[in-house]
Amino acid sequence: MMDIELISRIPLFTALPASDIQHLADSLRACEIPENTIIFSEGGQEDYFYILMDGQVEVIKALGTPDERLLGVREKGTLIGEMSLFTPGSYHTASVRARTPLKLLQITRADFDRLLHRQPTLAYEVVRMISQRLEQSENSTILDLQDKNRQLIHAYQELKAAQAQIIEKEKLEHELQIARHIQLSILPQHLPQHAKFDCGALMIPAQAVGGDFYDLIPLHGNRLGVVVGDVSDKGVPAALFMALTYSLLRAEASRGIQPGKTLLNVNRNLLKINSAGMFVTVLYGVLDYATCEFSYARAGHPLPVIVDAAGRAVEVKSGPGQPLGLFEHICLDEQRLVIPSGGAALIYSDGLSEAADAAGNEFGVDRIPAVLGQALHLNAQGACQKLWDAVLEFSSPGGQQDDFTLVCIKPGAQ
Repeated sequence: MMDIELISRIPLFTALPASDIQHLADSLRACEIPENTIIFSEGGQEDYFYILMDGQVEVIKALGTPDERLLGVREKGTLIGEMSLFTPGSYHTASVRARTPLKLLQITRADFDRLLHRQPTLAYEVVRMISQRLEQSENSTILDLQDKNRQLIHAYQELKAAQAQIIEKEKLEHELQIARHIQLSILPQHLPQHAKFDCGALMIPAQAVGGDFYDLIPLHGNRLGVVVGDVSDKGVPAALFMALTYSLLRAEASRGIQPGKTLLNVNRNLLKINSAGMFVTVLYGVLDYATCEFSYARAGHPLPVIVDAAGRAVEVKSGPGQPLGLFEHICLDEQRLVIPSGGAALIYSDGLSEAADAAGNEFGVDRIPAVLGQALHLNAQGACQKLWDAVLEFSSPGGQQDDFTLVCIKPGAQ
């Protein structure tokens, strides 16, 4: 009796007389279907459809393909598979899968045809029902297309933003390459030549532009001004501060005054225009070609490394020295030394000594004299390259972490 009640509540059959409903209940085959079972496959042919007595089914288009789409979920009391009765060849237009365990009544094409002969007005109900289904499917499709359209618009906007970022990145990279070229162009293009001295220099920024600089400035009285500086931080701000410091120091050095006085003047001028709170460590010295004496002032910079003709490290005196650009009154480490004949002097930035391996161990100051001593058979430029190669061999594969700058001076054997 429950089947009769359920059949009578199906919208398609509500207007049927009790005799037809009873006939349906007596003649239709009941079956149970487990969940996830495919009941009909899109494109399949059957001469029957089902009345869903209990459970839920999914109506799916393009099942098992990248275009798979859920058309809807049907509840108990509805028909499933009936569209095939009205399509050429009785092909199913979609697949139907059990979402839950199902209880079904199967009605064949022959049973349905006999019912239509007894109740011709049932055809109108079938058409109305199919029209409603098609309208629901169309609305669902429209909503789905609208959602996909919104997704496409969002994806397009993201693509445009990504393209803009790529263009901006390429523009920035181009500008940084120009900045790098400009920065390198203000450094000495040709090192001073002297019959009894060989000079070499090497600067490798950690980024496109950096804060390290060096200079070798010919001075009156058979002398050479030598400077290596290291601006705090890296990148474009450091490069700008580097160019400023470089210009000030070259201008002061050209006056031929003592190294300490030169750095004090540079510090005074930096304080007038340094609103960013940046600072720079500098070692500036004057080499007397005639005596091999090197008089220098050190403003918070690493000590120079000196080796004799046998490659042994020469002790270098030191005192306190403060960076430029921070304080009005600073103390400088002012020293004099003689570069041994056949030996070498190295002035460097901390990108050499602080280069680290994968475990965080630094190259350190103690390794520098040994590598420099092993390079005495090379010219000054070759010695700089050997130190860079040693750093590359020592360092972690993560790459260079700081700007790297060297100036090497080698007096010939007297």
